[in-house]
Amino acid sequence: MTTGLTVFDTAIGVCGLAWRGDVVAGTSLPDGDASRTRASLARRFPDAVEGPPPAPVQAAIDGIVALLAGARVELASVPLDFSGVPEFNRRAYEIARTIPPGRTLTYGDIAHRLGVPGSAQAVGQAMGHNPFPIIVPCHRVLAAGGKDGGFSARGGVGTKRRMLVIEGALADEPTLF
Repeated sequence: MTTGLTVFDTAIGVCGLAWRGDVVAGTSLPDGDASRTRASLARRFPDAVEGPPPAPVQAAIDGIVALLAGARVELASVPLDFSGVPEFNRRAYEIARTIPPGRTLTYGDIAHRLGVPGSAQAVGQAMGHNPFPIIVPCHRVLAAGGKDGGFSARGGVGTKRRMLVIEGALADEPTLF
C-alpha cells in the first residue's frame, strides 16, 4: 500500500501528516518551515509520495487545523496505524486520546489508568516517542503538580504551552516583552 504525505498550515506553523489508505500513519509538528517539516516526515516515511489526501485523512487535517485555531475539536475517532508501536505506548496513547481539549492529565494519572502505578517515567518516554502528535495529544500530559514536563517537538515546552493556551487548558501568561 502506498504511503501518502502532505504538509499544511496551522496556527502554530506548518504541520505534516502521512497516511496509508484512509488511516493516519504519522503526524509531524512544525519543524521551522514547510520544507523542514516535509523532510522530517519523509525521513520517517521514506517511501511516501506527496499528494492530496483521501477524504477521511483530509477530515483529520481539517480537525487538526481547527483545533490549533482554538476550536474544541475531538480527534479521538481518527483512525491510526499503530503497527510498530510498542504495546505499552499504544495503551498510553489510547488513554491520552481520551483527554478532551482544554484539559490535562499527568504522567502519573495515565500510569494509574494503565494499571501500572509507578510507571510515570515510562509514560513520559512513550509520550516523547509519540508518532501522532496532536491526534494523540501528548501536549495535554503534564508532570506531577501540573508542571510542564518535557516536549520533544521544535520549540520544546514553549510549543507545548502554546498549544495548551490555544485549547484553554492554560491561561495566556503575560511576558515582559
